[in-house]
Amino acid sequence: MPQPQQLLPNLTFLDLRPPVADAAREVAASLSAARPTLDPKYFYDERGSSLFDAITRTPEYYPTRTEAALLREHAAGMAAQLGDDLVIAEPGAGGCEKVRILLDQWRPYGYMPLEISRECLLDASRALAGEYPSVRFDAVCADYSQALDFPADLPGYPTDVPRLVFFPGSTIGNFEPAARADFLAGLRRLAGDDGYLLIGADLQKDPARLNAAYNDSAGHTAAFNLNALEHLNARLECGFDVSAFEHRAFYNETLGRIEMHLECKKAHSIRIDGHTIELAPGSRIHTENSYKFTVETFTRELSDAGFAPLSSWVDDEGLFSIHLAKAV
Repeated sequence: MPQPQQLLPNLTFLDLRPPVADAAREVAASLSAARPTLDPKYFYDERGSSLFDAITRTPEYYPTRTEAALLREHAAGMAAQLGDDLVIAEPGAGGCEKVRILLDQWRPYGYMPLEISRECLLDASRALAGEYPSVRFDAVCADYSQALDFPADLPGYPTDVPRLVFFPGSTIGNFEPAARADFLAGLRRLAGDDGYLLIGADLQKDPARLNAAYNDSAGHTAAFNLNALEHLNARLECGFDVSAFEHRAFYNETLGRIEMHLECKKAHSIRIDGHTIELAPGSRIHTENSYKFTVETFTRELSDAGFAPLSSWVDDEGLFSIHLAKAV
């Protein structure tokens, strides 16, 4: 295992990204399927992280500001249930913006952001470590599949401090139901036997509002979706002609989810991992789902994954929910 780098007195950094060859095989397999797909993690290079930040600031995209308001309003009450002596672990931390709300009102022992975008993680963790010098920071560059089993192996990391897994946003909705059950079980492993989970879940609502949120008028979501191809070109030299694709996002009422696709406008071929992949005009690469929940259905999923629900909070408009649960 690579050893952590000491970047600041209270900040270590560990790069656990998989080799490029592994990513090439994964992408080749998913694009060669009868219904081509891409894992949403390929949205996130430095530009993708910046574009997502822009999305969260659009008037159409309600989840980020709604969840942030809930966190600010209820952080003190959450702390009363949790206590201060804990480590916050955040898979998919991005720019670490929401954890600032908790750090401003809590004084945890440590914070462990886990994020696949190296530059985004380094910038955010350096800034946080400077602002909160009494908190230990251990930044881990890794994807979700690595993150869920890794932190207990951090050299020198205390095993007697309870862990709070923080998974804000609507990312849990990106998983298909079976994969979501597996992922929640992974969050249970990450939390440990005496740990907790604080997680966001987007709620069902008027399809018109959902469609607007994923088709913002400024075009940030479209650029974010297309950036997955730019990222793969830069990382794996796939040869995508990005101008040959268009962003498509819509609410699938039958399945209760937003779907994002990249539609190919003309015959197109790419080469990856030694394979040539042909895409026909009108074919689509399915890049993301975003399932929407009710408080009751999501609470049941938490229970099924090995958590005891403690509290949930919903905004006045019923747009978004935050759930606190304890590992059992």
